[in-house]
Amino acid sequence: MMSTTPAHSRGPLETLTSRLGQLASGLARLGAWLGMLLIVYMLGHILLEIALRLFGHSTFVLDEFIGYSVAAMTFLSLPYALEQGGLIRVSLVLERFPKRWRWPFELFASISTLLVFGWLAHFWTIAVQRSHARGIVSETLAETPLWIPQGAVLLGLYLLCLVLVVRTLRILVERATFDSGES
Repeated sequence: MMSTTPAHSRGPLETLTSRLGQLASGLARLGAWLGMLLIVYMLGHILLEIALRLFGHSTFVLDEFIGYSVAAMTFLSLPYALEQGGLIRVSLVLERFPKRWRWPFELFASISTLLVFGWLAHFWTIAVQRSHARGIVSETLAETPLWIPQGAVLLGLYLLCLVLVVRTLRILVERATFDSGES
């Protein structure tokens, strides 16, 4: 009778890390798609503004909405960029060590980055809550409730923190076999 148990059974921590990784990857991909849709929106809004100005008209909100979109697009896309190895990293130090000795440095980088972005997310959450509670709007013709664009940035920060938590767990579980995805 053939055994259905794999030669290397995964422990609960590996399974948890794998499942969290799948969730984080899906959410990071969703954030990237939202970022892509914001680029399409920005293109459309700019083209509309050009066409309207040819006839002496304007939406009067181009710079405001494009600014919000750039901020949201940037933060919503960061988790996917990190996951795919698309962020610029200085790997001169890491390359000098054998691969099996790199994980402590990767762990330090991931934890310190998580702490910085977690701190930023904490204070950004407070700002979004205040904007919402006080009904703060932009001082423009559109009077955009500021919690909406701030909330999009906050969502990106939360996603980035989730990806960093998963990355940190992967480093701890895999240690010497951890592959950052970069050469």
